[in-house]
Amino acid sequence: METKQLGNSDLHITRLGVGAWAMGGGDWAFGWGPQDDHDSIAAIRAAIEAGLNWIDTAAVYGLGHSEEVVAKALEGLTPRPYVFTKCERIWGEDRKIGKSLKADSIRRECEASLRRLNVEQIDLYQIHWPEPDEDVEEGWSTLAKLKEEGKVRWIGVSNFNAAQMARAQAIAPITSLQPPYSLLSREIEAEILPYCAANNIGTLIYSPMKSGLLSGSMTRERIAAMPQDDFRQRTPQFQDPLLTRNLKLVELMRAIGAKHSNASPGEIAIAWCLRNPAVTATIVGLRSAAQLKGVIGAATILLTSEEVAEMESFLQAPQT
Repeated sequence: METKQLGNSDLHITRLGVGAWAMGGGDWAFGWGPQDDHDSIAAIRAAIEAGLNWIDTAAVYGLGHSEEVVAKALEGLTPRPYVFTKCERIWGEDRKIGKSLKADSIRRECEASLRRLNVEQIDLYQIHWPEPDEDVEEGWSTLAKLKEEGKVRWIGVSNFNAAQMARAQAIAPITSLQPPYSLLSREIEAEILPYCAANNIGTLIYSPMKSGLLSGSMTRERIAAMPQDDFRQRTPQFQDPLLTRNLKLVELMRAIGAKHSNASPGEIAIAWCLRNPAVTATIVGLRSAAQLKGVIGAATILLTSEEVAEMESFLQAPQT
């Protein structure tokens, strides 16, 4: 599978990587509902066998559980894929999620992630959110020190804007940014992607299928049946009037996919993101090995300018 260098690092990563958010399970504030660990492990191993060479997780996903699942999936595998994780979101015994970029907190988080992942070094360590904003410099300085100490190989950020990245860059180089990006969420095109391109910062796009909405398998009935602890129940794109428009967009993407060896709408959604030269790779969330079939082809799909224009025109047109 084609690889691309991640920013200023020596990591050459596949255009698709495994996202382990949903693998944390449903028993926390931003869960995706119940998840079977065996399905998660099977999904990771199937993706690796298919050629994907990196996994993205975070300490907060399932309050540590996602990292533990990733570790189990990688037991005995040679060569091992790169493992990326994140800090800054913390929690206590009450399971309520807090925010900290204090040096001592990040150091504790790093040690805990190393232990849960069962690794001696994290390939890419990322600040999950720039919160609290006034502590961005302290948090980033701590990540730079962890890199110097060999605890982590490379350091990146997630959900930062251009001004926040500039503040971090004044302290130490940023290897990567992880922002949301999809045909339904294009906010980063104006300033953030150009900043990354100009400063050799790799971009790891998350939610290219808008949390599964553009996957092709989402229906109105499936959304209605989602458990109440699935965060998507509270997301406007999953509710009318946007939901009706979005499901029509999926059918358009399905028709476009028919011209590309019957690619799924999800593959078209991911290919749309990858066509942007400022995008290094996309994260694809998987909950089972079967879901890999609906995304793996995206890495080789080349959309025509006419197909791109057709999708964008649809979103700009008045909806009836």
